[in-house]
Amino acid sequence: MQQLKPAYDKKCGCRVCKKSFTTKKLRSRFVKVFNYDSDFCPNYSGESMNPLLYYINTCPQCGYSESEDFSPYFPPGALDMIISKVAGAWIPQDYCQERTITAAINTYKLAIYCGTLKREKHIIMAGLYIRLAWLYRSIKNDHQEQRFLKLALKEYSDSYMSDDFKGSSISETRIFYLIGELSRRTYQFEQAVKYYSKVIELQSRSTEPKLIEMARERWYEMRQAQKDTAAN
Repeated sequence: MQQLKPAYDKKCGCRVCKKSFTTKKLRSRFVKVFNYDSDFCPNYSGESMNPLLYYINTCPQCGYSESEDFSPYFPPGALDMIISKVAGAWIPQDYCQERTITAAINTYKLAIYCGTLKREKHIIMAGLYIRLAWLYRSIKNDHQEQRFLKLALKEYSDSYMSDDFKGSSISETRIFYLIGELSRRTYQFEQAVKYYSKVIELQSRSTEPKLIEMARERWYEMRQAQKDTAAN
């Protein structure tokens, strides 16, 4: 009997050049998460068993890159812009096989460029930036991790202000928590405390008690650190 491999081929259709291609994905039974960081970054049992590496689908023919969360809709002018700036500049590369972290990082940057040209929702762009920051964290590149955490923070804040997270899997409680947590991780402590407080204020109507508890712990730690700093 043939042994099942962790990676399998998924058939995709490119929304830009209309060609079909197959790209690798990981079977969920092989993916083992042993813990999560406080910003929900999953830590997997092995580097090669990280589904974040395969989150982006990149067309080998034209370079158009997207996650499965992208909208099928192209605003007026966006398709022409992508054909000109992405497909027109594309040097054929194949990101459809098993990926290294470096290859995966390239696919995220392509998807961010395509998502920007396509004017994807802030909540979708935030998801790209935070996952890219997590990949940089996994290779201990602090400078790039900070850069993309700040971009994710801006997109989550813009998503909250524009309400474009509504209808997504991200609740108000979670978006407040993420704004607080990414503020803390990028050393914007006053803003972090403010947003942790907003999470705690939602406790009577939130269905996510774990998030409330996490925000309360962070809030308490930060208030304690402020008091210790003031006392010294």
